[in-house]
Amino acid sequence: QVQLVESGGGLVQAGDSLRLSCTVSGRTFSVSAVGWFLQAAGTEREFVAAISWSGGNTYYADSVRGRFTISRDNAKNTVYLQMNSLKPEDTAVYYCAATRDAYNVRLSRLYDNWGQGTQVTVSS
Repeated sequence: QVQLVESGGGLVQAGDSLRLSCTVSGRTFSVSAVGWFLQAAGTEREFVAAISWSGGNTYYADSVRGRFTISRDNAKNTVYLQMNSLKPEDTAVYYCAATRDAYNVRLSRLYDNWGQGTQVTVSS
């Protein structure tokens, strides 16, 4: 079993920045990639970004490319999502998740373990 705990959400104004953290514990040897997803009220969970656990390959949704940066600190088993130039439409609950599939990182259904989520609210 893999456990994930997110932190770093909050209420900010448009144009501000936030950094989310996702600490991974448990059977981390089974993790191939860690992804971030968002879910706004009344919508389905959607892909934001992902990073391979060992190689550092990164993947982004078009809506966040150039504004968000995903990174990892393997010594701390932590994945970060640096979010800059935040927009009101970025408002959502952000989840991190772990998958054994290093190739289809945009598909939420392929993620086995999820964190509890952290709320990000961007006011205009």
